[in-house]
Amino acid sequence: MLPAANRLRTSADFHSAFRSGSRTANRFVVIHTLSGDSEADLKVGFTVSKKVGNAVVRNKVRRRLRHIMRTHLHDVDAQVIVIRALPAAAGATYSELERAVVCLLQRAGVLGHE
Repeated sequence: MLPAANRLRTSADFHSAFRSGSRTANRFVVIHTLSGDSEADLKVGFTVSKKVGNAVVRNKVRRRLRHIMRTHLHDVDAQVIVIRALPAAAGATYSELERAVVCLLQRAGVLGHE
């Protein structure tokens, strides 16, 4: 689980990331990043629609994405990140999802050196 200080909760924060942030995507996930005040904590949010699968599948994908971001939390330079799972994420393994997320964070320019 992500620390409470790093969770994105309000719908206004999600909407600002969707509207004002930059977007990168691959076949598993779409990442919306929004840079801002460097002293503020990183906030991460996840959206997994019903197109991904039933509740069990959606929660499995969400748990995997949360764990991936928890392991890379200290390497990210953005202020707000929203990760949106696509239907192909339901059939992806953990390592495929991790590679996809790390690749997108690097492409967005928010992942520092590990």
